[in-house]
Amino acid sequence: MPTTDPRIDAYIQKSADFARPILEHIRKLVHKAYPNVEETMKWSMPFFQNNGAIICNMAAFKEHCAFGFWNAPLMKDPEGILQIKDRGAMGHLDRITSKKDLPSDKILTAYIREAAALNEAGIKKAAPKKTPKKELPVPEELTAAFKKNKKAQATFEGFSPSHRREYIEWITEAKTDATREKRIATTVEWLTEGKSRMWKYEKK
Repeated sequence: MPTTDPRIDAYIQKSADFARPILEHIRKLVHKAYPNVEETMKWSMPFFQNNGAIICNMAAFKEHCAFGFWNAPLMKDPEGILQIKDRGAMGHLDRITSKKDLPSDKILTAYIREAAALNEAGIKKAAPKKTPKKELPVPEELTAAFKKNKKAQATFEGFSPSHRREYIEWITEAKTDATREKRIATTVEWLTEGKSRMWKYEKK
């Protein structure tokens, strides 16, 4: 007997009439393709996994369903059915409005097995590379204020890029000139005291 999650039963029952047979069919195929699959709910959607590693997931929306593979970019896709880029709520099989929109059971079963095999082999998609944020230019008014207060300037220049950014963004996000001037004055005052922009929230 397959191991099922009652939360997914409830999810399917609450879905629109058109969606229920689609979700039930996908669920049945996943269990058939990979009997050891584990069901769970993540981000309010049904997910299928093995040993905590996600294989695939499905979701129902107002007018369509979606189905996707967690490691879709790594799959061979011999049938050319996977749509990888910018999928969002579309999943990897595009909009599914009826069972007719799904690939054949044979094809989908093969894809599910491949996705499960990737997990078993410990193959994962690479995490997106984090690009460091560029240093923001120091507002001219703040540079001018530093000429009159070298201590504030020294504190500012000694801060990490993220701490400097916090001050710069706070100043540049001011809606009016008056607010901007006030924030620059406060910035210089706090820097003179050796304080970061978020000093009030730092643990003492």
